[in-house]
Amino acid sequence: MTGPQRDPHATDDPSGSAGEGPPADQPVGEPGQPRRSGLRNPEAAVRGLGAGTLALEALVLLLAIQPVRVVGGDLSGAAIGVVVALAVAAVVLAGMMRRSWAWNAGTVLQGLLILGGLLHWSLFGLGVIFALVWAYALHVRRVILG
Repeated sequence: MTGPQRDPHATDDPSGSAGEGPPADQPVGEPGQPRRSGLRNPEAAVRGLGAGTLALEALVLLLAIQPVRVVGGDLSGAAIGVVVALAVAAVVLAGMMRRSWAWNAGTVLQGLLILGGLLHWSLFGLGVIFALVWAYALHVRRVILG
């Protein structure tokens, strides 16, 4: 058995480009326009991320009502109303992510959930968790779209 075979057409170029195409340090795309990501439609991908984040938040808020009532103590009717209203707002915003203002409204929604902590401590905890997730989604949006 012999060692690995060397391709007779290979060059000693460390970039592996064999002298074809643009240099490895230049992005592929239209001339003069750097390609920001490998996504076909980066705007749609970012909208999907925001909508998915808000939909997940709405689902968690609605599913958290009963465990919080049983384990977390006295969850008042006002707190339940706030949770349901915030979940509905999250679903509406998830459907409106094509609008430019929806990202700002999502940020406000996270602040309102944190303020819901005045009604029950668990709402504050959920608000902090989802504010961190939303901050990450905003970071990804900024990186992908520039």
